[in-house]
Amino acid sequence: MGERIPAKNEETLYVDLAGDHDKVYNRHLSNGKFLKLRRLFVWPLLLAYFLTPWLNLMERQSVLFDLPERKFHIFWVTFYPQDGILLAFLLIISAFTLFAVTNVFGRVWCGFTCPQTVWTQIFMWLEYKTEGDRGKRMKLDKMPWNVEKVARKGAKHGSWILVGFLTGLTFVGYFTPIRELVVDLATFNAAPSAVFWVMFFLVATYANAGFLREQVCKYMCPYARFQSVMYDANTLVVTYNEQRGEKRGPRKPKVDYREQGLGDCIDCTWCVQVCPVDIDIRDGLQYECINCGLCVDACDSIMDKMGYERGLISFTTENNIAGGKTKFLRPRLIGYVFFILLMAGALVTTLVQRVPMEADIERDRNVMHRINNAGQIENPYRVKIVNMLGDTHRYELRILDNDQFILSGDTSIEVEGGDVKEGIILITVDPADINRLRYDIEVEVRAIEDPSLVKIIETRFMAPQVR
Repeated sequence: MGERIPAKNEETLYVDLAGDHDKVYNRHLSNGKFLKLRRLFVWPLLLAYFLTPWLNLMERQSVLFDLPERKFHIFWVTFYPQDGILLAFLLIISAFTLFAVTNVFGRVWCGFTCPQTVWTQIFMWLEYKTEGDRGKRMKLDKMPWNVEKVARKGAKHGSWILVGFLTGLTFVGYFTPIRELVVDLATFNAAPSAVFWVMFFLVATYANAGFLREQVCKYMCPYARFQSVMYDANTLVVTYNEQRGEKRGPRKPKVDYREQGLGDCIDCTWCVQVCPVDIDIRDGLQYECINCGLCVDACDSIMDKMGYERGLISFTTENNIAGGKTKFLRPRLIGYVFFILLMAGALVTTLVQRVPMEADIERDRNVMHRINNAGQIENPYRVKIVNMLGDTHRYELRILDNDQFILSGDTSIEVEGGDVKEGIILITVDPADINRLRYDIEVEVRAIEDPSLVKIIETRFMAPQVR
């Protein structure tokens, strides 16, 4: 019998990811190519978000998700729950587009367009305007409460609450007419549910963009956890050139720092001070990095002051750093693009073939069949027509390819734009014309004003036992 191997008595180590963190005092940058690029993305997105609910088209709000009526108005088109397949296509296309962009450019979605990033950027700008830059904010937090501190803190939190309120009001305005919502809120006549959701999004915006900030990206967002599966050696990421920068450290003017064994990094830590997620990019690629490029701008500005070549921190690829070439087309990217095109084709095909009406005919389950006063066999049905267009249409119903059957009841139904109407129809037949228990019947529902609006519905006619 062999000797037993003793179990190791090692101490288990735990990493508290959500432990205490020091407050981050970001340095304000006023110039830089990636800062300008972020502004180019941020302003159109903000304007689109805040102004879209105020636009009117066809005598209604341009974008309105009317949940009680189950109508989703998006500019000139009204969608219904039956159009859910279109939403599925859009979500798949969006997901694969995000994968493709991440595969090429890294986490630029997080750094330039994510709502958490955009709103945090707004809040940080307001903080800078009311309390000053990094040094002033640190000094302000340490000083005792006085008139200046109360005024600056009050201005900051007041502006944050105002932005949070406008964000919540706008978001709720996508689900209820925003003009009426503003009037109701101003006159204290708003529905409690509307007030609740406005306040909810006010608090959520205030907390996420004002206090949680980088904690949302680090610990709450799932995207950071699986982004690495989309990366390869050709993905652009923010990278510190260690060979060029090390050994880092301060140096004296007019002294050849290379003879002292120093690299181009002067260890000013500006790249850390401007980072919105509070990481040191010089420690290598980290999952927290959102590829915003602010450390690149900060480092370039220092390189300019020192008279060094730019690019100590840059957007580059692993292959470039290793001295190789970056390949743009690679199998994974081609696969992503293939699925995007496939889903886009399916979406366009579905939209082109979409008929902006729905019709349904359902047999009355309480009556299998009956004999009417004329001695004919009769089946009752309930018909339902949805007009997805903005104008009124009259729809006529008729039976196809079964001349012995007669259609009566609500065979002509007028439906206003965006409305739903129901009716009762009867299908009758002479007993002498039947020889079996069941007949499959096709009923055509066609708009009089526009014959292209047509639906053909299959239903069943039940007859009594033939003797």
